[in-house]
Order: sequence, then structure tokens, then C-alpha cells
Amino acid sequence: MAGDNIIALLAIMVAGILLAIQAPVNAGLSRSVGDPFLAATISFAVGLVVLAAMVSLRQAWPSGLGMLGQLPWWSWTGGLLGAFYMAIVIWFVPRLGVLSTVGALALGQILTALVIDSIGAFGLPVRELSMQRIGAGLLILLGIVLSRSG
Repeated sequence: MAGDNIIALLAIMVAGILLAIQAPVNAGLSRSVGDPFLAATISFAVGLVVLAAMVSLRQAWPSGLGMLGQLPWWSWTGGLLGAFYMAIVIWFVPRLGVLSTVGALALGQILTALVIDSIGAFGLPVRELSMQRIGAGLLILLGIVLSRSG
């Protein structure tokens, strides 16, 4: 079990690396095309093509679309949340830099994760709110303060 957790944490860390790279790449795309929303649209379009190809290769398309109507309402909000995230990051990476932007993203994620875990939102198991977990959020906040003060 511990080995699986290490692999999962490393995979998520790689995803974090990719997000940190994605931020300045999309900001550069925005400079090139002249509009942050157009840049986000291009980025999402490329992602859509890649994901559709992956689903096709895995033959994971549903046999019937009726199941889509049975999904919880909140399952439809992921794309909206992703679009908002992308536009905000594209806008603020040039102003704040990658470190402060990613730090603020991490702080928002940590604080929200504390709430989601503590109430078991979205069908997830409840995880106790502890001082160590709250301390993790405070350390991220300290990191943002330090990155902006230098």
C-alpha cells in the first residue's frame, strides 16, 4: 500500500510540475494571440483533441448517452472551473510571476481541500481536520509572503 501511495504522490507531483509549466506557456500563447480567452480556448481545444484520442484508444466511449442525464449536477462544472482557472492564471502569471501564482493556487487548493476532506464533499471519505493539515496551509501562505517580499 505504501508503494502505491508513493507512486500516486509522485504522479501528482509530476502533474504539479506540468501545471507550473502550463502557466507561463499559456501566458506566452496569450501574448502571441493577443487575448487570454482565445489562448484558453486554444489550450482547451488541444486538450479536447488529446483526451478524445485517449478515450478512443482505450475504447472507453459509453455505449449509451442516457447515463449522462443521471450524473450529479456538480459533475458538469469541471469544465467551467477549469476555464476560470485557466483564464485567471493566464492573466496573472505575467503580473505576479510563476512562483507567486502557483503558490497562491496551491494555497487555494490546500484551503479548499481541507474543507472538502473535513466534510467528505463530492462523495469522498471524511478526513479529520488536524493541526498538521492546517499547518500545511499556513506554510504555503508563508511561502507566498516570502516570495513576494524579496
